[in-house]
Amino acid sequence: MTDSFFQPPPAADLPRFAGVPTFMRLPHVPPGHPRFADVDVGLIGVPWDSGTTNRPGARHGPRQLRDASTMMRAQNGATGIRPFEALNCADLGDVPPNPVDLHDSMARITAFYAEALKTDIMPLTAGGDHLSALPILRAVAEKRPVGLIQFDSHTDLTDSYFGGQKYTHGTPFRRAIEEGLIDPRRMVQIGIRGTMYDTEDRDFAAANGIRLIPVEEFHARGPFDVMREAREIVGTAPTYITYDIDFVDPAYAPGTGTPEVGGPSSHQALEVVRALSGLNIVGADMVEVSPPFDASGGTALLGATILFELLCVMAAGQA
Repeated sequence: MTDSFFQPPPAADLPRFAGVPTFMRLPHVPPGHPRFADVDVGLIGVPWDSGTTNRPGARHGPRQLRDASTMMRAQNGATGIRPFEALNCADLGDVPPNPVDLHDSMARITAFYAEALKTDIMPLTAGGDHLSALPILRAVAEKRPVGLIQFDSHTDLTDSYFGGQKYTHGTPFRRAIEEGLIDPRRMVQIGIRGTMYDTEDRDFAAANGIRLIPVEEFHARGPFDVMREAREIVGTAPTYITYDIDFVDPAYAPGTGTPEVGGPSSHQALEVVRALSGLNIVGADMVEVSPPFDASGGTALLGATILFELLCVMAAGQA
């Protein structure tokens, strides 16, 4: 049983719509807090979307995900896992971004995560656009490259945009491989689909040994067979999980910057996360929730539920 300090308040004592919102109603334990070193998993907001090339708004994602996450209860109904009893979990707050300087923001993100990693806190991130993953990986993979399981409708392996811009939400994993943060032979991208400018990103994937699973293959094989292969690819070595909400069909998750039709259902969106249980996960993120395009709040609720499922597989890995 974990420290009672890290338990969310019972809903019978504090209604879910009341109180200052934190991720899953967990205590707010920012860097410098006296209990910071006691945290096992830290939920971190990255309210930043300066890498966005289409519809903006993911900078507002962490705040909306916090609100939606108040619906998460103590036990996973499908797996029985009770993450708040297995691990000391806390909301570490938001990285303070610089909205007018992309590189300064990335440096701030890396520094925030490096501070958490000093005390062996496992980071679970709510973004923010997908470029956020690059500065996070600079901290998480500082000592050795990691494997990567990416749920996404886009590869994010493009070399550049707009006359040579190397840092957008369409380039983070190309940069991460170039920087030696990811072992491309232990990398798998699941759900890729949509129209393309050309095949440059897929050619890069093939040349570097990245396993790319298009959504057509995902639907033909089913989530369990696809995840069996993904587990084999990353093996038992340290692995980072990155989850773009546009992996899910926009019928279920319309509130995102670059939606692509033909994707998985909300149920399949949860199934693939549950299939991660037992892997050597060193961090995870849920990105690209854009509240301005999420009129019903359903995208944020799905994103918060995915965060809870990620937390549950992290807890299972520490059992």
